Amino acid sequence: MVSIQEVQSRGALRRFIDFPYSFYKGNPYWVPQLRKEIRHTLSRKKNAFFEHGDMGLFLALGENGHVVGRIAGIRNGSHLETYDDGVGFFGFFECEERYETATALFEAAAGWVRAQGLTTLRGPTNPTLNDLSALLINGFDRMPSVLMPYNPPHYLEYLERWGFQHIMKIWAYFIHYKHANFDRLTRGAAIIKRRNPGITLRTLDMSNFYRDVQIMREIWNDGWENNWGFVPITEREVLQLAKEFKDIVDPRICYFVEVDQEPAAFSVSLPNINPALKKLPDGRLFPFGLFKILLHDKFGGFNEIRMPLMGVKKAYQGRAFDVLPVLETMLKAPSYGYEACETSWVLDSNTVLKNLLRSLGTAVDKEYALLEKDISETGQSGGGTPSADLASS
Repeated sequence: MVSIQEVQSRGALRRFIDFPYSFYKGNPYWVPQLRKEIRHTLSRKKNAFFEHGDMGLFLALGENGHVVGRIAGIRNGSHLETYDDGVGFFGFFECEERYETATALFEAAAGWVRAQGLTTLRGPTNPTLNDLSALLINGFDRMPSVLMPYNPPHYLEYLERWGFQHIMKIWAYFIHYKHANFDRLTRGAAIIKRRNPGITLRTLDMSNFYRDVQIMREIWNDGWENNWGFVPITEREVLQLAKEFKDIVDPRICYFVEVDQEPAAFSVSLPNINPALKKLPDGRLFPFGLFKILLHDKFGGFNEIRMPLMGVKKAYQGRAFDVLPVLETMLKAPSYGYEACETSWVLDSNTVLKNLLRSLGTAVDKEYALLEKDISETGQSGGGTPSADLASS
């Protein structure tokens, strides 16, 4: 028999954070997040998400009182302001291999979301699409790239069995540079430069890091406005992301496209640090975790990258400007010691980007999905109230 407990104390929050580290113990593919990052994500005082959003956290407890699952119901105020569609979200879902436990967790999240006046449950998002999001549905026998999720195969079965429907398919494309075909992109880049004589390409300027971050935000919010699921990123949210990225970013593989010195497009690639994080099974940097990461960098190095962000201003769309930073990344990265690249995540609806990546010779490496369910007439009204900040210490 499983019971559901809402997280309303620091002790319960600790158990909520701790569960994945024991649940995935010994799994060769799961990569632990740093505990300090999870505490930051769940902190009402520190996470910019809580300026417009809210979360209700729940634990599933087995007969012996041990944690056997967890979930969050999520209200994303920016999403609702953008779409006014009655969609709430779920995230941070982890569950033992027992359908009854999953059912109890889904009902808890649905009840909390319904109590916010919302009628649809979508996810997983942790807590937004700009965070660690989506459900892995193909590619369970490989480690994910940096800032990509991992989960067991039974999660998809449980979600579908409870009535969730697929709302968007998401792809991760992978290529080793020795198999790349640059011919088409090289020809395309030459045409673009000939047609746009004022076009230039530059790398991220670390001496003006936050200025460049604001340029990325401006391009992102403008260029992605008409894409599925897009929600404008706030200034504080982008600064928060920038602070997280700054420690791992390699400015040599982050590019801006400018036309007559006016920013038009950008791309960001990150070293895949997951092999180093894998050496921290408890998610702690101290006392020995940081030393392990430094050792990995010194003796093993990071030989793969992930390209998670790309954007083109609306005024420049349809002119293939995204070809330039993609090609430059692929051409230059090997000289910096990077042998392969994952581009993710790529929405199934993004035909232009999918065609560009296929022209390079990339292959689909993993498949993810976002799912949703109408909860307007299911179960009881449920509840749960906004809790105090439990993650601030």
